[in-house]
Amino acid sequence: MKLTFRRFGGMLAGAAPLFGAVISLVWLGWSNQSTESASTKALAMASHPFGAIAIIQAIYTALLSLLWMRYRPFKAPDGAELPKVTVVIPAFNEGPMVGRSIRSVAACSYPKDKLEVIVVDDGSRDDTFFHMQHLRREFPDLVRLVRFVGNRGKRSALVAGFKAAAGSIIITIDSDSEINPDTVHEMVAPFLADPKIGGVAGRVAVLNKDTPISRMLEVQFALAFDYGRAAQSVYRAVACCPGALSAFRKDAIIPFMDEWENQRFLGRPVNHGEDQALTNIVLRQGFDTVYQRTAIVHTLVPTNYSQLSRMFLRWDRSYIVEGFSFARFMFTRYRQNNRLLPIVTFFVSNLRFVLVAVALMELPRLFDTSVNTVYRSVVALALGAIFSAAYYLRFERGFRWMYGVLYAAFSVVALQWILPWALVTVRDERWGTR
Repeated sequence: MKLTFRRFGGMLAGAAPLFGAVISLVWLGWSNQSTESASTKALAMASHPFGAIAIIQAIYTALLSLLWMRYRPFKAPDGAELPKVTVVIPAFNEGPMVGRSIRSVAACSYPKDKLEVIVVDDGSRDDTFFHMQHLRREFPDLVRLVRFVGNRGKRSALVAGFKAAAGSIIITIDSDSEINPDTVHEMVAPFLADPKIGGVAGRVAVLNKDTPISRMLEVQFALAFDYGRAAQSVYRAVACCPGALSAFRKDAIIPFMDEWENQRFLGRPVNHGEDQALTNIVLRQGFDTVYQRTAIVHTLVPTNYSQLSRMFLRWDRSYIVEGFSFARFMFTRYRQNNRLLPIVTFFVSNLRFVLVAVALMELPRLFDTSVNTVYRSVVALALGAIFSAAYYLRFERGFRWMYGVLYAAFSVVALQWILPWALVTVRDERWGTR
C-alpha cells in the first residue's frame, strides 16, 4: 500500500497522544540534574504511584494508537436492501432548536419511504411543542409526535419512542443537535455489513464554537470521542454509544425496556447515563458495538464553567454506575471474541480513582515541592497536551488545536474536583442540566 503524505500525516496524528505521553514521561523523569543512572531513575519513577500510572498509561496509549491506525469506517455491501429506520428525538424545554434537529433529519438523503421521525415532548414548559407541531405540519408523512403531560425523564421519553418505532433500526438524536445529510445512511451501513453488530456510535462534533470553553471542547471531543471510540471499534466493544447520535437493532433493545427505564443503583433510581446503560445491555447479549466516523452529528455544548462542570459531573456519575454494571459481566463468556481488551480498558480507565486517591494523600507535600519540580511538571503537561491536541489536525487544519493545549491546563486547575465529588454524590439521581 502506497504511503502517501496524507496517510503519513494521519498516522502521525493518530500517534500524537502516544508521542505526548512518552515525551512527557521522559521529560518528567529524566530532566533533573542528578547524576543518578538512567536505570536508577526509571526504577524510582516506576516505584511511585504517579510514575507507575504514567508508564501504564503510556503503554495503553501506544496500544490505542495502533488500534486507531487500523480503524476503518464501515461500508454497506453493494446492493444491500436498506431497512426501515426510526429516528427518535426526545425533547425537553428545547425551544426552536428542536425544529432545527427535526429538519436536519427530514432533509437527510435516506429514502423517505423507509424513514420515520418520532419526536417525544417530555413535558416541556416552553414553546418546544409549538415548534414540534410546526415541523409535523411541514412533514406530515414523516414526523410523528408524542407528548407527555408532565416531565418523566429522558429514559421514559426514549422508551415511548422506541416502543412506537416501526423501523428495525432505531437511531437516537438529541434535540439540541443537527445531523449531516448522509448521517442516517452512514449509521445504517455497519448493521448491513455485519449482523453481529447491535449498536453504532456516531461521531459527535461541536455545533457552537462561540466561547473559549466551547472551542476547547471542540478539540477535546475529537480526541476523547473519535480517538478512543475508533480504537474500541477495532475490537468491537465501544463502551458508550452516545445519546447525541447512536443506533441500535430494535430487537436487541426492546425486550429490556423495563429494566433500562427502571434502573436503580444503591437503592435509588438512575436518571443519567442512559446511553452507556443501553450500550451495556447490547454488549451483555453478545452483540458488537462499533463506531462510524463518517456519521456526524453537530451538538450544542456548554459555553460557561457552570454548564461544563454539571455536564462532566453527570458523565462521571454515569461512568461510575455503568462501570459497576459492566464489571458484573465482563469476566463472563458474554461474547466469543475480543473479551480481553474491554477488560484492559476498564482497568486502565479506573486508574483515575487511584490517581485521585494518591493526589489527595500527596496534597501536603505540594507546599514543599521545589520550583524545579513544578517547572518540570508544567513542561511535561504542556508537551503532552501539544502532541495530544495535534490529533485535532487530523480533522481540521488551523490553529484551533491550540485550544486543546489550553484545555489541558484548564482541566488540571479547574476540573479535578469533579470525579471525587461524583463518587461522593453518585446516588444523586438528578439530571444535572435542568
